[in-house]
Amino acid sequence: MNQPLENKRALVTGGSRGIGAAIVKRLAREGAHVALTYVGRSDQANETAKAAQAFGVPAIAIQADSADAKAVIAAVEQTVAELGGIDILVNNAGIAVMAPIDDYRLEDFDRALAINLRAVFVATQTAVKHMKTGGRIIMIGSCNAERVPFVGGAVYAMSKAALVGLVKGLARDLGPRGITVNNVQPGPTDTDMNPANSEFAEMLRTRVMALPRYASADEIAAMVAYLAGPEAGFVTGASLTIDGGFTA
Repeated sequence: MNQPLENKRALVTGGSRGIGAAIVKRLAREGAHVALTYVGRSDQANETAKAAQAFGVPAIAIQADSADAKAVIAAVEQTVAELGGIDILVNNAGIAVMAPIDDYRLEDFDRALAINLRAVFVATQTAVKHMKTGGRIIMIGSCNAERVPFVGGAVYAMSKAALVGLVKGLARDLGPRGITVNNVQPGPTDTDMNPANSEFAEMLRTRVMALPRYASADEIAAMVAYLAGPEAGFVTGASLTIDGGFTA
């Protein structure tokens, strides 16, 4: 079995379910030793870790709320201690609180920025202290950074658009050290948080998408695995969109 990530050490934040869980399992399938963070569902996190272990690699679940900067730092340090280092960081944890501007609560605004942006910065800053040449930093952004065809998505879109600038700047900072930094921008993806059989999904499929379907989480994970692997060594500072034509 081809394992391009054999013995690489990876941390996936928010990796217990949905796109994050698919990324954890794909990296493990390709030979990476994987840590994942979760907030509240230890059973779900442990189930994902066990699924990764089934590929014959170490996998651990670490409880850490990405809204807590100290918890994010501790999760990176625990990954380094238990896996023996870190080669790949996937900043996947994120939240989407949707509301029109008149109704948007300041506490939701602050939490969105804490999880979608500050945690990304903190995890990256901590991880690169341990990374060597060939390291990979991968953000999970959103196609909403480029298009918001519905009401209530302004703050979410802002937080994901900010990742584009962060990635470009970090690519310059870390390029001389041989570390790449990239951003994956998924479109509508079938998860428990955004199911493909909802009325909202039907609206997107019929009015917005070029391909009239949702992505599977595995399709997003495949792009992440590419960026984490040796064939993407010359890709950095990029935002790669996988959205079924959402932004076309």
